Amino acid sequence: MSSTPRAAPPRVPPADRGATRIADRVVAKIAAQAAREALAGQPSGGPADGAGAAGPHATVTVHHDIARVRVSLELGYPSDLGAQCAAVRRNVTLRIEECAGMAVPEVDIDIEHLHSVQTRSAAVRDRKLR
Repeated sequence: MSSTPRAAPPRVPPADRGATRIADRVVAKIAAQAAREALAGQPSGGPADGAGAAGPHATVTVHHDIARVRVSLELGYPSDLGAQCAAVRRNVTLRIEECAGMAVPEVDIDIEHLHSVQTRSAAVRDRKLR
């Protein structure tokens, strides 16, 4: 029984082996977490005690390697809304580029609710009474 050496199959370049697709919902989770991180570093980035506040929610549309992002927020008021939105845009863009390797040409921000100090105080008081 003689063994004849077998020829090694030709090597296929890594780029030609296949593709990795990252689902829109995964990119949306990255965006929501990035928005949460950005607001955590901002003064009055939302109700600190969580009274009636929903965390950031993101929807994403991915086409090829380009992600278009829409983030819905609830923020504290009064505060610098423009600065908070700018921080969210920066962080969302950075995190998606880092984690998913996608370009992010736009991040739209929807401010769904503003929570004033009085609203937060009333919500905390109502929770304590339950």
